[in-house]
Amino acid sequence: MRLRVLDYVLCYLTLSLCLSGCGTGVSQSGTADVPSITAQPSNQTVTAGQTATFSVMAVGVAPLSYQWQKSTTAISGAISASYTTPPTTTANNGSQFSVVVSNVNGNVTSTAATLTVNAATTPATVDVLTYHNDVARTGQNLAETTLTTSNVNSAKFGKLGFYSSDGLVDAQPLYASSVAVPSNGTHNILIIATEHDSVYAFDADSGATIWQVTTLQSGETTSDDRGCSQVTPEIGITSTPVIDRTSGPNGAVYLVAMSKDASGNYHQRVHALDLALGTELFGGPAEVQATYPGTGDNSDGTNVVFDPGQYKERAALLLLNGVIYTGWASHCDDRPYTGWIMGYSESTLAQTSVLNVTPNGNEGAIWMAGAGLAADSSGNIYFLDANGDFDTNLNGNGFPVDGDYGNAFMKLSTSSGLTVADYFEMDNEASENSSDTDLGSGGMIVLPDLNDSSGHTWHLAVGAGKDSNLYVVNRDSMGKFSSNNSSIYQELAGALPGGVFAIPAYFNNTIYYGSVGSPIQAFTITNAMLSTSATSQTANSFGYPGTTPSVSANGPSNGIVWAVENNSPAVLHAYNTANLNEIYNSNQASGNRDQFGSGNKFMVPTIVNGKVFVGTPNGVAVFGLLP
Repeated sequence: MRLRVLDYVLCYLTLSLCLSGCGTGVSQSGTADVPSITAQPSNQTVTAGQTATFSVMAVGVAPLSYQWQKSTTAISGAISASYTTPPTTTANNGSQFSVVVSNVNGNVTSTAATLTVNAATTPATVDVLTYHNDVARTGQNLAETTLTTSNVNSAKFGKLGFYSSDGLVDAQPLYASSVAVPSNGTHNILIIATEHDSVYAFDADSGATIWQVTTLQSGETTSDDRGCSQVTPEIGITSTPVIDRTSGPNGAVYLVAMSKDASGNYHQRVHALDLALGTELFGGPAEVQATYPGTGDNSDGTNVVFDPGQYKERAALLLLNGVIYTGWASHCDDRPYTGWIMGYSESTLAQTSVLNVTPNGNEGAIWMAGAGLAADSSGNIYFLDANGDFDTNLNGNGFPVDGDYGNAFMKLSTSSGLTVADYFEMDNEASENSSDTDLGSGGMIVLPDLNDSSGHTWHLAVGAGKDSNLYVVNRDSMGKFSSNNSSIYQELAGALPGGVFAIPAYFNNTIYYGSVGSPIQAFTITNAMLSTSATSQTANSFGYPGTTPSVSANGPSNGIVWAVENNSPAVLHAYNTANLNEIYNSNQASGNRDQFGSGNKFMVPTIVNGKVFVGTPNGVAVFGLLP
């Protein structure tokens, strides 16, 4: 009898223990029915280009649901017990991933797992195929594994050589790695375009000429400077070309060249050159001709007519979804001219679209100190329009009735030709226009998605011009025009003394601006807002036209801001991105070892695969680690 009672007691104790601790609805914290994580996500290490997979194991009252997050932001569609990233880049290095596991009774959040992304070890795999590195125009190369904040100094780094050209290099040098050249091996190719209407393909490492071609047709010369000192003494290829490595048999270099024939007629032509051979592709070149409905400058009464002699193609070319987009500037504001944007098929060179943003007025040049038309991932184009008529008579949707958008932030849709999708116009546009304080002297960059303190995602862009103000626009609702109070996401009045004839760079939630007569200033981004004043700046200042910085880094580490000072001699500067302390300049070494001649107005350094390339009036200077 005692044994049976003892058996009952043991059974009762066992049942009690099971009810309190054996079920799947008990969390690690002891709260019944809330999910419990039994295996936390683990850290992952991959090479750039690979994916990473994070997994979790959990128990609890079914059904369990999962929501993965990067930092504290939910990842769309990541709702399984495991999550696989897209192909990684070094920019993803250090990212943290966690998962929220939920059921009807509550939720629990896993510990954060860290993603380490190592740079690919294959040498010379990085390209710079367009102005300022990407279509957002951020100016950042996040795959620079050779140049670091430790070895970029005058003891280890300096001028390696100089690749001479037959004319002024106003376009940013472009770089295509490991190009197979028929009957001539494989080369890292540096593309240089000159105002003498020549294009060079140099071996980026040895300086040997792979090919050199002229874009002039028989009997032609380069254009004269049209009585304007902005591009002088000749006008040939002014804007930065763009390269598509998948186009044609070996890749294609797209560019616009200006020339003058024996009869005194001016020509603007779109060229596509074989990247490996320099030969013309797709039946090119294509003559630039256009009309657009309007009664503005150079109208025939029905259409404004494009006159190639009145324009130069100053803004860098944009390649977007198979179309080459061009934006047109004037010579010294000499009328008659209006604001043209044109698109050309990259596979046929046929004109696909034309838009004029001052068709019933005048001016509206698109030049941006050589910066390129920018684009977002949805296929929208962004740019800053210069001095020109703005029509304050608005329709019911807030757009100018006559279609004139002088001196504005512009957003264009490319879904059906070219159309104005949105804009922002300053409320003092008339006074700034009359005083030549145009917004279009600077370029515009598209920022990556940013989250505010409540987790809301913002799509922003940054730009500035001559009025010394820094503007941040919401790309989803840019603000349009109000005569009483312009609606803008953020404005930093007077933040850029001397005005801007350049484009900023972006890196690691920081904007770097180099305005005229001022140091480079860093504005940090917190909760999708720029700091109201610079958080750091360089010790030295940059005279006219200021400077366009570029950034090299290996993911988030070894960030370096590079900038060229337009002096005689010109100076290449390198700064630590964290504090803008200078780590190198080309005047430091004894005996003028690293000097490279006179400056050039809108120089943009190209940093790639351990080298820095800088355009000059007669070639390109090459910098890197010393032998």
